[in-house]
Amino acid sequence: MLDRDLARIRTHRNNIHRYRRLLGTKLSDVERQFIERRLSEEQSALQALAAENFPVEFSLPREPAANSGTQP
Repeated sequence: MLDRDLARIRTHRNNIHRYRRLLGTKLSDVERQFIERRLSEEQSALQALAAENFPVEFSLPREPAANSGTQP
């Protein structure tokens, strides 16, 4: 299952790169709108698939504010 999902992630990533390259070419307004919409859809699908398969988030610990107005 992970192999299939990784292949889908790769496919979405490749499509995103292809659409970005196409946006750098001369396009009609209709073509540009279509590609922008497809790019947005691919990015959303990639984010959802990545979040589903790799749900771990890393965050840095917060440092206390220097001027918080409280004494330790």
